Amino acid sequence: MSAKVHHGPAPRLEQYKDRYENIELYRTDEGVLVMKFHTDGGPLVWSALAHEELGYCFTDVGADRENKVVVMTGTGANWCADINAGSFKLSTAGEWDLTFYDGRRLLNNLLDIEVPVISAINGPARIHPEIPVMSDIVIASDTALFQDAPHFMSGIVPGDGAHVVWPHLLGPNRGRYFLIMGQEIDAAKALDWGVVNEVVTADQLKARTMEIANMIAAKPILTRRYTRVALTQRYKRLMHEGLSLGLGLEALAATDALPTEGRMKDAQ
Repeated sequence: MSAKVHHGPAPRLEQYKDRYENIELYRTDEGVLVMKFHTDGGPLVWSALAHEELGYCFTDVGADRENKVVVMTGTGANWCADINAGSFKLSTAGEWDLTFYDGRRLLNNLLDIEVPVISAINGPARIHPEIPVMSDIVIASDTALFQDAPHFMSGIVPGDGAHVVWPHLLGPNRGRYFLIMGQEIDAAKALDWGVVNEVVTADQLKARTMEIANMIAAKPILTRRYTRVALTQRYKRLMHEGLSLGLGLEALAATDALPTEGRMKDAQ
């Protein structure tokens, strides 16, 4: 007997699809759940609210067993290139408590989604670029680029998962250089270095992504779910080892000296 979708108390799309200000959610007839990140209908501007919302949304998406595949993408010309630094309160341990809590939920709950996750990276990813590249399949527009913009260049420790993901993807030396130097990696180099799987033109991105998503959605339910479980085990171990420590070090350094330059200079 094949596995069946169970409902019970699990969330349904109609219950959570309008819950989040920065995430448009819809599901296709094939069962592909699309998460489109935005701010007021335009490209996503990272904020304390977005930081909080994504972790909770990943929980809802992962618990809804009607979702056969998850696709994450951005809006307009950018995946996420700007940050509202003033929305983050980083001066005291009490203020950091929420960031510490949400920072762990953000990446751990993404990894806890038990169906394949695909990223369609529609443009520059300068803020939390580790989120899209943690997907099982990463398709990038030829306009995409990757940079860890708000951390070390602003005087902040890149300890919110960037320190786990980028040395894992790029190798220790390339990963550390990327984080310390604020290096930009364009789409062609990202493909060459194994950060992304395919590079297509901007007008091909959606069609190619959905082609792959529909192919995966057609596979048996346990094949899809258990493949995702198997392929995320190492990431989960790395996050368990490093994420809390990294966030703690980031908080300790920031409470000693708030950034006075770079993209986070307006954080309070």
